[in-house]
Amino acid sequence: MRTAWLRAGVLLAVLAVGTVVALTVELPDVAAVRRWVAGAGAAGLVLLALAKGALLVGPVPRTALCVLLGVVLGFWTGLAVSLAGGMLGALAAFGLSRSLGRETAVRLAGPRLAAVDRAVAGRGFLAVLAGRLLPVVPFSVLSHAAGLSAVPFGSYAAATALGLLPATVLQVGVGASVPGLTAWAARAGSPVVLAVLSVAVGAVTGLVWRCRARTVAG
Repeated sequence: MRTAWLRAGVLLAVLAVGTVVALTVELPDVAAVRRWVAGAGAAGLVLLALAKGALLVGPVPRTALCVLLGVVLGFWTGLAVSLAGGMLGALAAFGLSRSLGRETAVRLAGPRLAAVDRAVAGRGFLAVLAGRLLPVVPFSVLSHAAGLSAVPFGSYAAATALGLLPATVLQVGVGASVPGLTAWAARAGSPVVLAVLSVAVGAVTGLVWRCRARTVAG
């Protein structure tokens, strides 16, 4: 019992640190990141993917990071780094919650968590896929919630890989293709620009999926 609480404490500490980082650390200037990537080469791309994965363990908006990578790297390279970083973050958050928080969650939630486990036992893939496709579901929240539940790792990983693709294509595409976005980002400062873009892209994504759902239902 004491070990379970210790693990849960470690998980909470990791989430607390991630929250502090998300609230206090500003994203780097676009031009500075481009210069660094140009000098670092392939190793720089790997580090960017790892950095994005680490940030997504906490409550950092994935949309903002995808748009920034589109601005800095262009569409195809930005898409590859964004997808890799998204998967790394999703798997890391899932693994942390599954290994550090699952036992404590079972003890605390009891029958309630058991009911959730029964509901997702045979539909874990669809549940995670729906959560990844809906822009209103925070990325890290779903990752940690899946880790605390009984969703199988394989179903979670497959649904995440599939669910990340549509929104990532859209978000990286916005960063890579909107005319003048790079100059605008350089003038306004990346945190401000990315916050605005996060809201705009999220709204557009939600509208597209809502119209698609109505079309299918009709």
